[in-house]
Amino acid sequence: MDIHDKIKSKIRDVKDFPKEGIIFKDITPLLMEPQLYSEIAEKLSTYWTGHKVDAIAAVESRGFLFGMLMAHQLKVPFIPVRKAGKLPSTTVQYSYDLEYGKATVEIHDDAVKKDWNVLIHDDLLATGGTAVAAAELVKLLGGNVAGFSFLIALEFLQGEQLLRQYTTQVHRMITY
Repeated sequence: MDIHDKIKSKIRDVKDFPKEGIIFKDITPLLMEPQLYSEIAEKLSTYWTGHKVDAIAAVESRGFLFGMLMAHQLKVPFIPVRKAGKLPSTTVQYSYDLEYGKATVEIHDDAVKKDWNVLIHDDLLATGGTAVAAAELVKLLGGNVAGFSFLIALEFLQGEQLLRQYTTQVHRMITY
């Protein structure tokens, strides 16, 4: 079984979460498989080897799981993108619409150095709103978007089209 099939075999669909009509792709079962999540982190990181990546910004909270492992493997800083009010120091914020509501995310105002090429990672690409919000935060602080990285992409929601305004470098391990 190849890695894509292994990943798909561990992802659990949860109907009507976080609201009715949504089928949530739950990655927590694959976290019970240390060999598999190590292999995933390696594949995600390997894709970006050779690209100019100065830091990885990962979105709370599931994006942290592989974002931190990727930053470690690529030997670059890790930047947490968190929900508003969760970071302890001075931040910049960006508000956006979700497929099921509104949200605001933030990063520390000193997290991105001017002209850094920042890779944005999250576990899942749906409509693209959260990834765009992270990209806008990077840009607000004078950084560049090196690319976007996802474990899963829901192609039918066409979120990747929204990301193309920042870069053509969009990578995902599996698609639905």
